[in-house]
Amino acid sequence: MHARLFFLFLLCCTFSGQSQSASQYAIIPRPAQLEPRSGAFMLTRNTVILVPFAQKTAKAVADTFAHQLNRTSGLGIPVRDAGSGQVADSQIRFQPVTDTALGKEGYRLDVTEKQLIIEAAGPEGFFYAVQTLYQLLPPAVLGNTLAIGTNLLPGWRIPACRIQDQPRYVYRGMHLDVSRHFFPVSFIKRYIDLMALHKFNNFHWHLTDDQGWRIEIKKYPKLTQVGAQRRETLIGHYDDYDPQVFDGKPYGGFYTQDDVREVVRYAASKFINVVPEIEMPGHALAALAAYPELACAPGPYQTATKWGVFNDVFCPTEKTFSLLEDVLIEVMALFPSQYIHIGGDECPKVVWKKSAFCQQLMKRHKLKNENQLQSWFITRIDKFVTSKGRRVIGWDEILEGGLSPNATVMSWRGTKGGMEAARQHHDVIMTPGQFCYLDHYQGDPGQEPLAFGGSLPLSMVYSYNPTPVDMPADEARHILGTQGNVWTEYLASPNEVEYAVWPRAAALAEVAWTAPSLKNYDEFKKRLLAHFDRLSALRVNFARTILDVTPSAKPTADGNVLVTLTADSLAPVIRYTTDGSVPSSESARYEKPFPLNQSTTVRAATFRDKTPLSQLAKVQKEYLISLATGKPYTLLYPATTGRPDKAGMLTDGTVASMGGYEVADVVSFAGDFGAIIDLGKTQPVKTVLVGFLKYTAKNTCLPKLVDIAVSDDGKTFRSVLATNTNAAEGGKRAIVRLPFEFNPTNARYVRIIARNVGNVPAGLRYPGRKAQLMVDEIEVR
Repeated sequence: MHARLFFLFLLCCTFSGQSQSASQYAIIPRPAQLEPRSGAFMLTRNTVILVPFAQKTAKAVADTFAHQLNRTSGLGIPVRDAGSGQVADSQIRFQPVTDTALGKEGYRLDVTEKQLIIEAAGPEGFFYAVQTLYQLLPPAVLGNTLAIGTNLLPGWRIPACRIQDQPRYVYRGMHLDVSRHFFPVSFIKRYIDLMALHKFNNFHWHLTDDQGWRIEIKKYPKLTQVGAQRRETLIGHYDDYDPQVFDGKPYGGFYTQDDVREVVRYAASKFINVVPEIEMPGHALAALAAYPELACAPGPYQTATKWGVFNDVFCPTEKTFSLLEDVLIEVMALFPSQYIHIGGDECPKVVWKKSAFCQQLMKRHKLKNENQLQSWFITRIDKFVTSKGRRVIGWDEILEGGLSPNATVMSWRGTKGGMEAARQHHDVIMTPGQFCYLDHYQGDPGQEPLAFGGSLPLSMVYSYNPTPVDMPADEARHILGTQGNVWTEYLASPNEVEYAVWPRAAALAEVAWTAPSLKNYDEFKKRLLAHFDRLSALRVNFARTILDVTPSAKPTADGNVLVTLTADSLAPVIRYTTDGSVPSSESARYEKPFPLNQSTTVRAATFRDKTPLSQLAKVQKEYLISLATGKPYTLLYPATTGRPDKAGMLTDGTVASMGGYEVADVVSFAGDFGAIIDLGKTQPVKTVLVGFLKYTAKNTCLPKLVDIAVSDDGKTFRSVLATNTNAAEGGKRAIVRLPFEFNPTNARYVRIIARNVGNVPAGLRYPGRKAQLMVDEIEVR
C-alpha cells in the first residue's frame, strides 16, 4: 500500500514543481475575483462540515464533498446540520444567501485559518464552489483511493483567500460523438466528471449518425438491432490508403434506455444538463439501413463503414415524420433537457432533386429550392418539439432556406452563421471549428496521434471570444455560450478521446466562464502546469503538447545541418539524442544549436531537473545529409503557388512530415519536375535519391519516368540514367524515397527530371483527373 501511495505522490508532483505560493491559487477556470491572504485553513480530524439539512440539494453537495475528502485523506470529516446551531473550532460552513449579484451559479468563498465559509444562492453555486476547493487542495484529493498523509504532502490545507465568482455564459458545453465510435457508460460518467471539475454545465450527446444509431427506441427496435451495427470500419485516415482499407471486423454498441436514465441522473448530480442529438434530415444512413422505407429511393442501405457525408438522407414523407416524432417522444421522455438537438447539418440535396415526391412537395408548399425544403422539414420538427414544451437546437445549416421560428443555432462553420442568427434575434451557441473542434491536431501533425486534420493549438482555443466586441448589445444577449466538439472518426478509445480533449477543454472552460478582461494566456499556462498534477491524480491521458520540443534546422555552408531545439518557457530543460534512442534524464542537455554531419534522427523531450515533462518517445525528426545538402539549385519548371519552393526546401536536409490531411515541407508541381543542383565543385557521384509524395487519394502520383544527367559546367549534360517508375502505384500514402544508382562519375552539376504521368492512372481513386507531383528532399551521394 505504501509503495502505491508514494507513486501517487510522485505522479502529483511531476508537473507543478513550483513553489507552493506560486501554484496555490491555480484555479481553472479563473475566478472573477480572488483576494489572496496569508495562512491556510487546515483540514484535520476535528474539522466539521456544517450545512442546513433543510436545503437538501446543498446537503447532497456537502455529502459528496465530505465523501471525497474522507476517501482520499482518511480524516473522517462529518457533515452536520447547521440549522441546529452547532459550531466547531474547525468548520466548513455551507451558508445559503439571497444575493442577486451571485446569480444562480455564483458563489463566495471566505477562507481563513479558523474557518471556511461557502456562500451561494442555490445548489449550483455550492457545487461550483466545491470544484474550486478541489483545485485549492492538494491534487491527491481528486484520486479514488486513500492518498498519502501529511508526512509527504504539505498537509490537507486550503490557502486563505476570498473569492467571489460567477460565470460569463449560461451555456458552457462539451460534445461527444458516440456514433463513429461507441463509448461505455463508465467512460461517459468519467467525461462528465471532468466536465464538472471545469464548471461545464451542458453535455451534448451525439447519439445518431451514418455510422451508428446508439440509443434504444422501444417502438422501432431495428434502429439498434440493425442501425447500431456496421460490417467493418475504415483503417487509418480517410485518405491514407488508395483503395481504402477496412478492418473486416463487425462493430456495434448502443445505450439502453436504462443506460440513458443512469447517465442523465448522474449528470444531474453534477449540475450538467444532457442535450441529446438525433440527426435529421442528413446523416441518416444507420436509420435507413434499419428502415429503408424512410428514404426517397428503394434500398437496401447499410450503416456506413467509413467517414464523410452521404447523399442518402431522410425523405420528407409522412412515414418519415411519423417515425421521427415517435423517436423524439421517447427521447424527450428520457431527457429532461429543455433543448433537443436535431442536427440539420451536411444534408446533400442530390436525392431530393431526383425525387418526384420531393419536387411535388416543393410545388405544393411553394418552396423555391431544396434549401427551402430543408427549412420546411426543420420547421415541422421544430413545431412538434415546441408543442411538447421543448426547444430545438440545430447546426448552422438550418439557416439556409430560412430559420425556423423557435430554433437555437449552433454555429460550427465559423462565426458568420451565429452572428446572422443573433441578428435575427435567435439564441446562439458558438462552436466554430477553428476554435472549438477538439478532434483537430493540437501540434505538429507529424508528431501527434492521428486526428481529423486542421490545426487547433491550446493557444488558439484560449484566444477565442464567443461574443465579438463590436456586436450590438441587443444581439450579444443572444450568444448563450460556447461548446467544445469532439468528433470520433479517429478517436476509437477513451484514452484517445482524453488526449484530444485535455487540456484544450480546460482552455475552453476559461473562455466560457471567465471575463475576457481577466484572461491572460501566459498566466493561464502557469496555472495549467499545476493543473496537470490534478489531471495526473485523476489518471487522465492528457496531452502534454505545450511542453513538447520543436525541432528546426537549416543547412550550413560546409554541407551540414544546424539543429535548433525550442520549447515553452514552462519546460526549463531539453534533452536529446542523435542515435534514435528515447531521451532520458541522462541524455545530452540542449544548450545551443548543434551540427549534424550525417543523416540522423533527432529525438528530444523536456524535463524539470531529471523529471520528464513531455512524452519521452514522442518528438522525433529525421534529417538527411548528402553532397546536395545546402547546395543551390535551379528549378526547370515552376512550382505551384499552393506549395511553392521556399528557401531551398529541396536540399535543406529536413524531411517532410505528414498527419491527417496535412503534408509539410514538400514542393508541388502541376506538370513535370526538374532541378539542376550545383554541388560547388566537381566530385564523384553515383547515387541520387528523390523523395516523392505518393498521395493518390489527392491525385498526387509518383512520376512515370525519371532522368538523371550530370555536367561539369552546368550547360552540357550527359545522361547517366533514365528509368521508368510506377506512376500507378497506390496503397498507403507515403514519402517514397526513390534511389537512382548509376556508374560512378565525376560531376559538379546534377540534373533531375521527373515526368508527370499526366492523368491519374486507372485503378486509383480518381482515374482521369489531372495528376500532380510533390517533391521532398533530394540527396546526392
